[in-house]
Amino acid sequence: MKNTIKLVSVLIMIVLISVTALVVHHNRYSSNDVVKKKSDQEKAEEFAEMMKPKIEEDLHEMDIHNFIKTITFEKDVTINPMGDINIDGYVNGEQEKYGFSASLQYRSKKIGSMSYDADLADRFIDWDEYKDEPEVKENFLGNFTKEEQEQYLKDIGEK
Repeated sequence: MKNTIKLVSVLIMIVLISVTALVVHHNRYSSNDVVKKKSDQEKAEEFAEMMKPKIEEDLHEMDIHNFIKTITFEKDVTINPMGDINIDGYVNGEQEKYGFSASLQYRSKKIGSMSYDADLADRFIDWDEYKDEPEVKENFLGNFTKEEQEQYLKDIGEK
């Protein structure tokens, strides 16, 4: 009888230790689930935020006429099918005219490419490259109304 009590006691101890180990193991994995992993969208938004100063730097490098006064970024950050992160924005408060888009590469931590609305790209033209061909600039300005010509020349610092 004593042996039976000892055997039952040992079995109960083994069961209690096993149950305790299972509970501890389960809680450990459950607590890891509570620590939320960042989604791809959250990572993209953080990366875009980190790259904003570099985008601004690139815009100012393109802006040889010092046209850009302010840079505003859109809130939406998207991930394209190739995995690049896209962020849009505009300069000088003119969302419709002076927009830009930056394609960011997460793995290499760099700007892959940037595109500009036509009106913004026009403000980046280096007319010194055409100093021997003044008709190029004249033809370009000929596409504008008189008011647009005045504004363009003002924007590039010639008026």
